Amino acid sequence: MYNIGEAVVHPMHGAGVITDIEEAKIGGEIIRYYVISIPIGEMLVKVPVDHCDEVGMRPVISPETADEMLVKMQNVDGVQTSNWNKRYRENVMHIKSGNILEVASVIKGLAHRDATKGLSTGERKMLYTARQIIVSEFMLSKQLGFDEVTKTIDGILGVKAG
Repeated sequence: MYNIGEAVVHPMHGAGVITDIEEAKIGGEIIRYYVISIPIGEMLVKVPVDHCDEVGMRPVISPETADEMLVKMQNVDGVQTSNWNKRYRENVMHIKSGNILEVASVIKGLAHRDATKGLSTGERKMLYTARQIIVSEFMLSKQLGFDEVTKTIDGILGVKAG
């Protein structure tokens, strides 16, 4: 169980801080929800307390682990299939895993594809989302600003600025 004030990661929305634990009556049953404030995009996400493990919610990595991940991300394989449907499904699966290195591989692969062949609107959105997921976690872990973290991550993974 997490507490108010803890930094957590939602695999599809990124890292944020639990600002509240709310209760709602649904179908005669009282359900408790974590209310997570995601700093990038000023989003609020509600996750049922009893289902946070199924969703893949986890604590934000430590600053030491963040440093280790930055080193490992340099060697992440960004090779992706040329089949759009298969590539999209695989990328969604990697993002949903919540694993930083798998999300980094999505970013690296899509950034390379963008530089060489261009991206569809859906893949451009996926690149943006994956990038925000990693950036938000490193911001909270390392207590750094958006611009500094974005510059570091983009440099490691080969994402064009802008």
